[in-house]
Amino acid sequence: MSTDHLTLIDLARTAASTYAEHPAILEASKTWTFAEVDAASDRIASGLAMEGFVKGDRIGLYCANSAAFAVTYMGILKAGCTVVPLHLLYHPSELAWILNDSGAKGFIYLNVFSEPASVILGQTPGIEKVFRMGDEELPEGHLSWMNLMTSTSPIPSPDLIPAEDLASILYTSGTTGRPKGAMLTHRNLAVNTESVRQAMKLVPGEDRILVVLPMFHAFAAMVGLLFPLCHGCALIPVPKFDPTLVADAVKSFGATVLPAVPSMFQVLMRLPEEKTADFASLRFCISGGAAMPVAVMHAFSDRFGKIIYEGDGPTECSPVTCVNPIGGETRAGSVGFPVPRVEMKILDEEGNEMPTGEIGEICVRAPSVMKGYWNQPEETAASFFGDWFRTGDLGQVDADGYFYIVDRKKDMIIVNGMNIYPRVVEEVLYTHPELIEAAVIGVHHARSGEIPEAWVVTTEGSSLDTASLRAFCLEHLGRHEVPRKFHVVQELPKNANGKINKRELRKAGEAERGVTEGEGKA
Repeated sequence: MSTDHLTLIDLARTAASTYAEHPAILEASKTWTFAEVDAASDRIASGLAMEGFVKGDRIGLYCANSAAFAVTYMGILKAGCTVVPLHLLYHPSELAWILNDSGAKGFIYLNVFSEPASVILGQTPGIEKVFRMGDEELPEGHLSWMNLMTSTSPIPSPDLIPAEDLASILYTSGTTGRPKGAMLTHRNLAVNTESVRQAMKLVPGEDRILVVLPMFHAFAAMVGLLFPLCHGCALIPVPKFDPTLVADAVKSFGATVLPAVPSMFQVLMRLPEEKTADFASLRFCISGGAAMPVAVMHAFSDRFGKIIYEGDGPTECSPVTCVNPIGGETRAGSVGFPVPRVEMKILDEEGNEMPTGEIGEICVRAPSVMKGYWNQPEETAASFFGDWFRTGDLGQVDADGYFYIVDRKKDMIIVNGMNIYPRVVEEVLYTHPELIEAAVIGVHHARSGEIPEAWVVTTEGSSLDTASLRAFCLEHLGRHEVPRKFHVVQELPKNANGKINKRELRKAGEAERGVTEGEGKA
């Protein structure tokens, strides 16, 4: 079935009809069938229409992983509106900027976020209607989300919502400047749901996907929310990442697929041995969002007996672009083959294709590639070579067509004119038996331009020092690749998606050097 002319609403309604009494959302308090999700999201769409929202209006959604998030997301789409999911760890002023930038007319938030929500609303004069999820007394001027759930007003006809309409604006977290809003249409996302179904060999009516990655993020929104609701699989929302909560949810609900980021798999390794059996129902795991250290992948598979299939894809591509073949040959360090309907190439700075094995920028051409960046035509133009989207990832492809990400283009370190890829150094550090996590960044250096520094977390009771870490690296790396300094810390900063936040490490390093060495910023 071609999804090129279908919307997410079309797919969700077909799934609701085909799998009406099958479980769609599994929570401790309630199991939602596909028919119930369909009816609830219809009511939310009806309520939004009754409150004056029309096709094309943007609505901010500020909510943790839950059935409420899922049915509200679908309800906003059915109202013909565009979802603007909000990052739960962003500062309220950053979220206010996003709502203002997107021109959001509505704001729906979970009651536990009342305090930041009040700050956000104080800075967003364009918000006309506010809906609060929860039973507490409503602040003045706020409407109850439950009122939406009881509406019976007519909703827009599906014919009035074409596939070219915007379904979601996802704001990407840049390392400099303001976030950019990737405009994703119904076609972009609908096509990607079908690509995910085929590439990951997920079985409608049978697979149950545990969603602990935040649903506001592109990876979880696609694999853990839109795909299951549009193709008849169940989703199991877990509101926050806690290894015990994850293990209990896998066991309780019989999860069959676990999408996560590498740091989450690393933390799951710290569970007590008796929790290992809780993961028995899993068919496999999917890793994305950041480079998966080979040592972590092997250690997890050895302990839990579950294969981790690494894949990748930027927000701007809806986001899944590639994955190692499910049930086929996985290659450690590779993000696999392009998924159906996606083309990938390695291009140089002029947009010319690089030979096999050579490093260049990974570029993507697909019907799932975004429409562009919201209100940023110049940024949009700079992100393409013709119709090839520039991902910003440096990579290579081998003779068999497996793609490898060497590093983010912006993370590459240049020391005296020589390129150093932090991921290469990190892979070596992860093989040390006394290291739990590692991150390598480039810092400004007066003579060399940049130098590499490493931030590491050691096992309990470890006595590792800088000298022994440097000696270990010298055994496996070129002298220019060995970090000049090692920071041993209790934990590494992470964002809400569980990815190591290198921007925070750079800030910490700059502050430390400013105090201890008197160096200026780059």
